[in-house]
Amino acid sequence: MTSLPPQPLSPLDGRYRAAVTELADYLSEAGLNRARVEVEVEWLIALTDRSLFGSSPLSAGDKARLRELYENFGQPEIDWLAEKEAVTRHDVKAIEYLVRDRLATLGLDGIAELTHFACTSEDINSASYALTVQRAVQRVWLPKLHAVIEALSTLAVEHRDAAMLARTHGQPATPTTMGKELAVFAWRLQRVADQIEGGDYLAKFSGATGTWSAHLSAEPDVDWPALSREFIEGLGIGFNVLTTQIESHDWQVELYDRARHAGGILHNLATDVWTYISVGYFSQIPVAGATGSSTMPHKINPIRFENAEANLEIAGGLFSTLASTLVTSRLQRDLTDSTTQRNIGVAFGHSLLALDNLQRGLREIALAQPALDADLDANWEVLAEAIQTVVRAEIAAGRSQITDPYALLKDLTRGRRVGGPELAEFVRGLDIGDAAKERLLALTPACYVGLASALVDELLVEEL
Repeated sequence: MTSLPPQPLSPLDGRYRAAVTELADYLSEAGLNRARVEVEVEWLIALTDRSLFGSSPLSAGDKARLRELYENFGQPEIDWLAEKEAVTRHDVKAIEYLVRDRLATLGLDGIAELTHFACTSEDINSASYALTVQRAVQRVWLPKLHAVIEALSTLAVEHRDAAMLARTHGQPATPTTMGKELAVFAWRLQRVADQIEGGDYLAKFSGATGTWSAHLSAEPDVDWPALSREFIEGLGIGFNVLTTQIESHDWQVELYDRARHAGGILHNLATDVWTYISVGYFSQIPVAGATGSSTMPHKINPIRFENAEANLEIAGGLFSTLASTLVTSRLQRDLTDSTTQRNIGVAFGHSLLALDNLQRGLREIALAQPALDADLDANWEVLAEAIQTVVRAEIAAGRSQITDPYALLKDLTRGRRVGGPELAEFVRGLDIGDAAKERLLALTPACYVGLASALVDELLVEEL
């Protein structure tokens, strides 16, 4: 058997690439290397701006040409680094050599020795990961999460008055509305999204073991911690002053735990909507040309929600591994974080793919109100809660001599189907006041939804 031509091993780089390609700008190896070049170049500019070690501030033109090294980072740089790393066997050292090479091309050899000055690889890496993860989350992943929240919120408002039978423990329960149930998911997701948006993206820039030892040896009169903080914060990320050789990754642990939490809520959404489709509460809008089953022509399978479910499980497992691995490092440094962090893009890729499927799936369903109505009409016994609660209130008010109203309703309804006429007859025979009796006789399962519709407004309050 002949070998296949070179093929992507991961489905994210093959079948699903179109859905996740934006992440590659940040969380691919090339995206990481571009950020590394950015950090190296900006550190050069920071040092020369302060005229350290005999340097002079660069002209605006020279700064612009230097910044083009990462702004126009592309295939030539990717190929150059691949060849150099094959020799150095060190990815960050290859970056340093690339910057030095380009400095020579630009006629800036005089500042070449300030390239990677006093830096350990983790100084460059921690800043680069903070930049790439921040940009991937804020520019790609969070907007897609917000798109799902928006789709849910739209459906919640649209179906706020769509009464449906609740199923607690899978059994008929006090009715709610479809809009309120979807609003619950939007509310939960927005809370986690807010936490993620408020999270840190931290870097260290303090040398080999986080002590600025080399820096002080070269120039003891510079306030290196202050300079490092100003530099890192100037990149748009946070500064971690107290570290070992590595930035401690706690901000990453927090982020991945929150992303996993969001994924758990989304997984819950996917399985619930799948179930609503299964029982006929939602119908699926046919997509022209699509095949549901290879042998059963009538089928429209809920593949968007099933795909999302599976990819959320994969992403959750990866986020959990990232969080549990990155939280620890042996003594002042080990390299378990290095290979682990190379899977950040894979975790967010599967999560983004799930979000994309959920967003599409939510656009391809339509509420089947007759199915909801029929289910409600077949389960009048859910009004037992209302009846026994009203009776208890009447007893407390001195308008009834009934004892143990809960047991009374349990005997009538538990394990039995009770229709509207039977309940009406039962209510008319109760020892309660006329006003209470009239309220109960006016109840139907479809109108026994409490404040469900009004609760959807809480989403609008949250947006304000």
